Amino acid sequence: MTGSASAEWPLWEIFIRGQAGLSHRHVGSLHAPDAEAAIRNARDVYTRRAEGVSIWAVPAAVIAASSPSEKGPLYEPAKDKVYRHPTFFDIPDDVGPM
Repeated sequence: MTGSASAEWPLWEIFIRGQAGLSHRHVGSLHAPDAEAAIRNARDVYTRRAEGVSIWAVPAAVIAASSPSEKGPLYEPAKDKVYRHPTFFDIPDDVGPM
């Protein structure tokens, strides 16, 4: 792939679910012409030892993200809602550990 080809191809964010894991985790980014090629390339680049069971390729252009500089205002309202904290609830003994 030449430098000009990668500049024309969209950027894809790659997420892989490991064999023992329940959720996908971000493993990196790559340029590819379409989703099928992104998944195929991600398999070759990020799962060399067959450690993945599922690959997600998401166009980076469609990901919306918060800014780390806005961390305070974004999360402060949650501090007012004590009922969201697990310490607020009494768990019956017969439920066992959670």
